[in-house]
Amino acid sequence: MSNETKRDVFEKLAECYAEVYDAYTNETGSPYYCDDEPNYLDEYDAALPDDLPVIPKAVSEWIKECKHRNVTLADTLCMEMRPENVRNWMAFKDGDVANGFDRAGYLRKQDLMASAWLLGVWRVEETGEIVKLEAEK
Repeated sequence: MSNETKRDVFEKLAECYAEVYDAYTNETGSPYYCDDEPNYLDEYDAALPDDLPVIPKAVSEWIKECKHRNVTLADTLCMEMRPENVRNWMAFKDGDVANGFDRAGYLRKQDLMASAWLLGVWRVEETGEIVKLEAEK
């Protein structure tokens, strides 16, 4: 693994693109591309992360409800506050109480839920829908 960020790699690509853009012309001597080419660096900055958290619909709805009611992340993750289906998803293997408590899964799912909360955007597991919360004003 390198110390370069994805942004560093993308900027190198954009620089190479600019060099190629300047070097190539079509048979009339005109550049292949116009000066109104999109600014891909701006588009990259505005794009969603590649590794969006993927959470079940019930968890998505719970996060939206908690955000709407100004509930804290700590209370959203609190066992006593969560709806049963969210509790089961977090604590039990495959969400099934009969499969027993899954400590490793519980910790992973807490991190996943907190990531979705903090980013304010995630993908719903069942539908593939991307949910973006409105920024607070």
